[in-house]
Amino acid sequence: MFRTAAVYRNTQRQFSISSTTRSDAIFVHRDTPENNPSIPFEFDEKNLTEAKKIIAKYPPQYKKAAMIPLLHLAQKQNGWTSLSVMNYVAKFIEVPPMRVYEVATFYTMFNRNPVGKYFLQVCTTTPCQLCGSSKIIEAIENHLGIKVGETTSDKLFTLVEVECAGACVNAPVISVNDDYFEDLTPEATVKLLDDLKAGKPVKRGPVSGRNNCEPLGQQTTLTTPPTGPGFMVRSDL
Repeated sequence: MFRTAAVYRNTQRQFSISSTTRSDAIFVHRDTPENNPSIPFEFDEKNLTEAKKIIAKYPPQYKKAAMIPLLHLAQKQNGWTSLSVMNYVAKFIEVPPMRVYEVATFYTMFNRNPVGKYFLQVCTTTPCQLCGSSKIIEAIENHLGIKVGETTSDKLFTLVEVECAGACVNAPVISVNDDYFEDLTPEATVKLLDDLKAGKPVKRGPVSGRNNCEPLGQQTTLTTPPTGPGFMVRSDL
């Protein structure tokens, strides 16, 4: 009986042949010199005004609905979402800190560890992968001397992989902080990194010469004047 069961288990068909990918982030907090509740945080004057505008969008009894935009605002000020940031937001909207911890550890847009001045998020989902995102990552790693998930020693750059930046038609794409750089090549990526490091102004969007997401080269649709009223309509109607 046991031998039969073993044979049955071995002949079961699997739905997936790829290995299981688990998150490399650990969401259990341990106090560190740069991340502990004794480090003060509060909105500066500008962001406090903005936070009050955000809160005003919600009924008083539903202030907790402003949690995500407030966390995003706090992260932009602090650079990352520390324990003090989460505790401050919890106090600001009058909820238990655990409610904020649950949200901040669920959404990957909140960085639970310090990141560099320029946060490089390289999309590696299928469209970007087909258009060469692996070469973009390789170019960044070789040029900066870091691997995915690491930060340069000068604290300027942090490199991570992300899933679907939503700019598939302009693949491959990198998000640098809040700005997208699209239609990238390894050479264009290295130039972008050098310009950022030198403090030079950089133009966000496609680096290929496109304005937005129109076809590369010649227009492929709407190449003739549009037809007027009555086109393809019966004459007796």
